[in-house]
Parts: sequence; C-alpha cells; structure tokens
Amino acid sequence: MAQKQPDYDVIAVGAGFAGLGLIHYMREAGLSVRVFDKATDIGGTWTWNRYPGAASDSECYYYCLSFSKELLQEWRWSVRYPGWEENLSYMHFVADRCDMWPHIQLNTEIVSADFQEDTGFWLIKSADGDEFTCKYFTSAMGMISQPVIPDFRNMDKFQGPCFHSSRWPHEGLDYAGKRVAIIGSGATTVQMLPVVAQTAESVTVFQRTANFVMPAVQKEMTSDWEKEIKDNYDEIISKRRNHVFGMPFDSPVGRDLADTPADEVQAILEEHWSRGSFRFVFETFDDLLTNAESNRIAGDFVIRKMLEKVRDPDVADMLTPKGYPFFAKRPPLDHGYHETFNRENVNLVDIKDREPIVEFTSTGIRTTQNDYDFDIIVLATGFQAYTGAQESLAIRGRNGLLLKDKWEEVSASIMGVFVAEFPNLFMVTGPQAPFANLPTSIEQNAMYIADCLKKMEGEGLAICEPKQSAEDAWVAETAAIHEQTLMAQGDKVNSWMMGANLKDKKPRVLIYFGGANVYYDRMRESVEAGFPEVQFEQQVS
Repeated sequence: MAQKQPDYDVIAVGAGFAGLGLIHYMREAGLSVRVFDKATDIGGTWTWNRYPGAASDSECYYYCLSFSKELLQEWRWSVRYPGWEENLSYMHFVADRCDMWPHIQLNTEIVSADFQEDTGFWLIKSADGDEFTCKYFTSAMGMISQPVIPDFRNMDKFQGPCFHSSRWPHEGLDYAGKRVAIIGSGATTVQMLPVVAQTAESVTVFQRTANFVMPAVQKEMTSDWEKEIKDNYDEIISKRRNHVFGMPFDSPVGRDLADTPADEVQAILEEHWSRGSFRFVFETFDDLLTNAESNRIAGDFVIRKMLEKVRDPDVADMLTPKGYPFFAKRPPLDHGYHETFNRENVNLVDIKDREPIVEFTSTGIRTTQNDYDFDIIVLATGFQAYTGAQESLAIRGRNGLLLKDKWEEVSASIMGVFVAEFPNLFMVTGPQAPFANLPTSIEQNAMYIADCLKKMEGEGLAICEPKQSAEDAWVAETAAIHEQTLMAQGDKVNSWMMGANLKDKKPRVLIYFGGANVYYDRMRESVEAGFPEVQFEQQVS
C-alpha cells in the first residue's frame, strides 16, 4: 500500500549556509524540514576546509545570512576576512539563536534519492541503510564541495600523509619542520602557503597554471567600523541584493576603461588596488570582463603589482599568468602569497611546461626532471564545481533517469533551481546560477523555493514539473551571455568555472553571467507570474 504521508515535507542535504537558510525559510512557510549532512558538524565549507590560512574571500559583514536584523546586530566579527574557525562559530551562533538543531541530522551520508512516480514522494537512502521520504527534495550541498582527486601514477605508494586540502585532518597535522608538497596553486594554496611556510622545513608548490591574484588587505574590525556597518545594514543588504556580484559594492555605471584617459585609468586602478577585495574588478570599470583590450590593461596592472613582490626573475616568470584573460579563472585574494616565494624554504615547480609529474614514489614525487622527497603531500587540486555534489549522489527522476547521466553533455537547469524530468526537486545555487557572493544567492534561492512550495501547499498541488522548454531557453540564454564575456576562454586554462578542470567531462557553461541582480529579479518575476517555468499538477499522474 502506498505511503499516504511522507516523513517530512522537505529533506535537504547539506548543513552549511544553504541548509541553515532553508531551515529558516521552510519553517516560515509552515513546512517540516530535515537537513542531513555527512559531516560531524554544521558549517559546510567551514567544517571541511580547515587547512592553515583557510578564510573567506568575501568581507565578513556581507558574507552572512540576512533574514534576521537582530542577528546582524548581535554578531561581532573580529576581522575583515574571517578564518574558518570564526565562520564556523558564526554558523553555530545562527543555529543556536534560531533553534535549528532539531531539524539537523549530522553524521548521515545520503547516497541516493529516487522520485517515486506512484506516490509523488522522494525516497531518500543513507549509507547506513536508513530510508526517509519527503514531498520535496533539495540539494543544499554547495557549488564547491566535491573535491577533485588527481590520478597521478602510484599515488598509493607514498608512505606519508596525502590528502585533499578540503579534507585536512580535523585532529590537526603537525607540519612544523616537515617537508611539504602542495599540488595546485589556486585560492587554497594562495591562502595556505604563507602560513605553512612559516614553520615547515620546506614547501614545494607544484603549479599547473599561474593565477592573477588580487590583494585582500586584511584588517581588524574596529568599534567605529562595526558601528558604521550596523547603522547602515539595511542599505548594505539592499545593495548586495542589487549588485551584479551579490556584494554591496558601488558599480561604476557608464565608466569604461576604453573611454578613460590612460593616466586616469592608472589612478583608478591604484586606488582600488590599495583598498583590496573584489572591488578592484567591480568598482573600477564596467568593461573589464567584456572588452579584451580593457581586460588586458587591467590584467597587466595586476601582473605588475604581483611581480613587484618577487625577487627571483625565473620564479616571477613562472608566476606570471599567460594565455588567458584576467578573471577567466577566478582570481584568489592575497595574504602574502607572492612574498612567500622569496623565502629560502619555498620552491615552485612548473608541472605544465617545465617538469610534469611522472609519478608518486614511496618518499615523494618524481617529475620528468627531479625526484623530490616529502613528509606530507597536500592535494590542493580544486573541486567539481556546481555539479559535483549532486552527481556524487544517485539522484533519479522520471523513469529512473540519473541526474549524472542527464548532465553528461550539458549541465542543464532552470535558473540553477529546477531540472526538467526531476519533479519536486530543487537546488540551491545549482549549475547555471550566478557566480556571486554565496550567502546572497543562497537566500534568494531559498526564498524562491519557499514561494514555490507555499503556492503548492496553498493550492493543494502535488507535483511541480519543470518544463523542458523553459530549461532549453535558460540553457540557451546562459550560453549566449557567456559567449559575450571573456570568461568563455576559461576552458583554455582548466577553469573550474567551466568544469574544464575535469578530465572525464568536456567544458560547459556552468555560470549565469547576466548579473546576479538580474537573476534575482528574474526569480521575483517568476514568483509574480505564478512560476511559468513549471507545470503544476493537483495529483500524482
């Protein structure tokens, strides 16, 4: 006999920002909700990424949930870019103050989710063999959570600790006086290297692609700065909601680098460079990401600033980005990265053009030119962005269609929230959503999903069936916008923003580059129009 009532209205996987946001908005909609996470704690990114130097690249006061004015006023940040410990403490503060713990189940790895066509419910299974049912299944696993593990020959032969940076041992790891290898030179390594190099005997970075790196300009939170923020939080939250990148920046509307005198260009770039953060891109000129010559001028400025810090000309050459535009790869923020290469105990190996890795050995790594001995190897090799978390589960929709199979060629969605042929499935910041300040996008997605479910519950609707025509239209629009930007060249340099860092998948359009603010407006328009992207049914068919 078919089950008449599910265990929960909503089941979500992932207890980071998205999971906590969903708990708030689902409860507000009057729905029962259960959030599962395989980790031992809430926090998502800030539970998994505990490597030395791990910190947010967004400024603290807008890298947060905004649904409660009281919480915004109560919580006190200590620095501009909080480390993982402080971010995790903030997540606990939210869960504690909002009594979210009864809705969270940790240490539970969800392995499959199957849409039951006879009941319209989702059947969720855990690795322990437990089963749960729900009306609405939601992925809250984050856009950068599934690590990419390289397949170098004989990796299992290395006798020391070897692990992905996002799986840094929670019990800690003593690297003082040790010989450390870091494979990869993206945002993780930019943060990790300056810290590890202070006490390690040696650190060797194996780099495939040099990055454009911008300054963070870390600083302590002062009482005056905190008061200024808290006195203006309404404006800050409104500003981030209406910004192209989901951040409360002042957009240089109408100011193109191509139309600005050269001396004024340099003055504007210098001013914003000294301020730090992604403001350098989004508060300088409107055409940095669309005009190739404007992009080149800004990129040359960044390179000059970076290399002023490096004494060895050969190392400086290896650290110079080549063959791709500024921002075609996501640029990390700097906390002393380039200066660290001036230390005698830090080495850089170019594994793309000079000495590729041949294999691991019992004592380290062998390249085409050298044998290196290490005590610890850290794989800072990135993530399968946007799709990795969903594909790590066996999610099956209509007729048993596996989501991973549907996404074999194109990671298609409707606004990164719906997927055709997967009824009553929702995603928070799924593929073809914007790449923006995540808490902003997460809350906008959670509100959008809540509005959809309130419509369903209020009108006695059983099925929310995403339309194939709407998915096709969103895929086409996202691709067309992507082609108008310089980000389309990311596949040349293995950019995760296009999934080009994966060996078994071809590059694809994973990001909506039409502006986060435009995207948020589109979701509001969808709500007001009654969700024309989906077909609702009053009973299971």
